[in-house]
Amino acid sequence: MSQSSTRTVDVRGPRAAAWVTSAVLAVVLLTASGWLAAAQAAVFAVGAAAGLRYAPYAVLYRTLLAPRLGPVREREPEAPVRFAQLVGFVFAAVGAAGYLLGAPVLGAVATGLALVAALLNAATGFCLGCELYLTVRRVVPARTA
Repeated sequence: MSQSSTRTVDVRGPRAAAWVTSAVLAVVLLTASGWLAAAQAAVFAVGAAAGLRYAPYAVLYRTLLAPRLGPVREREPEAPVRFAQLVGFVFAAVGAAGYLLGAPVLGAVATGLALVAALLNAATGFCLGCELYLTVRRVVPARTA
């Protein structure tokens, strides 16, 4: 078992990050800013590749918000959340490419889909990317090493 599959995170962190992500993606839709979409894609990329410990919004959560919330009462595995960051990266990158390469409808659709997923997570705690991760894990057999 890899270290990232056993690492856990405070469940409030990804939800707080989803609120920030929702705000950023809403601004992207309002301004059609491919550069801001690219910046959000970079935020997702850090979370997916390096782990949530290094994800910019997770760092903000840990340093600014978590100390004011009290002790952690519930934790969740990091792996599904990292996978969700990867899915978010894909949608944000497609959105950025659409806006920057002159296909604003593609940019708006990809960004809008990412925004819906982020808002769903922020408002209800339901993570579409995490659920997709669990579905993939059920369908694709685990490798034995």
